[in-house]
Amino acid sequence: MPDLSHGDNAAAVNALRSAVMLLGRRLKHQRVDESLSPTEMSVLGTLARCGSATPGELARKEHVQPPSMTRIVALLEAKGLVRLEPHPEDRRQKVVSQTETAEAMLEESRRKRNVWLSHLADGLDEDEWAKLRAAAPVLEKLAHL
Repeated sequence: MPDLSHGDNAAAVNALRSAVMLLGRRLKHQRVDESLSPTEMSVLGTLARCGSATPGELARKEHVQPPSMTRIVALLEAKGLVRLEPHPEDRRQKVVSQTETAEAMLEESRRKRNVWLSHLADGLDEDEWAKLRAAAPVLEKLAHL
């Protein structure tokens, strides 16, 4: 763990937090479907990354209460973005899967955000771009710790 009592480390952590939060907020505005809430988009993203899951598993992954996830899943199902199927081992539960419509929407959303980021990166010089390429795997690791 970095020594945050060291001024340079504390400043770097503060700058990283601030930059990641600002960039994340700006990326959230690059949406394809404005009718979906950020939470609904997050649930679809989790399904895309992790595959089908029960509402309880989704609630844990998204850090929301199960009743909230039940409402979110119902909204997504009504919009044709997820489907509920019987659990293969426990008839009391359902398994949530994304639909082809959701897959296409997520792909378009990723494309739009990548284009937006590419335009931002056009303003970087070669040294900055090299640093960004080197930092990407480290940021990915931090995101999944």
